[in-house]
Amino acid sequence: METSHDITQLLIASREGDAQALDQLLPHVYAELRAIARRQLGPRASGHTLSPTAVVHEAYLKLVNHAQTTWKDRGHFYAVAATAMRQILIDYARRQLALKRGGGVHETAIDDNELRVEARAAEIIELDQAMRRLRAVSERLNQVVELRFFGGLSVEETAEALGVDSRTVERDWRKARMFLYRELNDRDVA
Repeated sequence: METSHDITQLLIASREGDAQALDQLLPHVYAELRAIARRQLGPRASGHTLSPTAVVHEAYLKLVNHAQTTWKDRGHFYAVAATAMRQILIDYARRQLALKRGGGVHETAIDDNELRVEARAAEIIELDQAMRRLRAVSERLNQVVELRFFGGLSVEETAEALGVDSRTVERDWRKARMFLYRELNDRDVA
């Protein structure tokens, strides 16, 4: 198993202009990125076209195509990767929803459960819109949701990525979930 130090050293080397560092990075982070993608996609039924491997490869391409990003450390890299994965999942959900031309609205719970893109495309789009409203209220709360829900990071990993302590992440996670729950479930109540 690779250490966070190895990953951080490769990121620093990349930032300092070592072109080979990014090529060496993928084997170090691939397993973790794939595990995150697998958790987010959940069990796959036949006919699904988005695989964890595809999500990882698309996210990694986004990351290396934006090589001007100056990653501070492993946590920052995974934070940027979570953003890339979120964008991929949202884009995929939009395409799925467009193919289905609709779908019912269901109560949405924001928790640590798996995200099944095909089955929940409309909810993912609604979540994305609610997260945009959350970002207008608090960028950090939005980042916590992005890292925990889309990135699959633990409380400790999220704290490391954001440079705060675990208690702050737990508090922010509760606030963000409450905000999103109200946004997603109290609509059309008037």
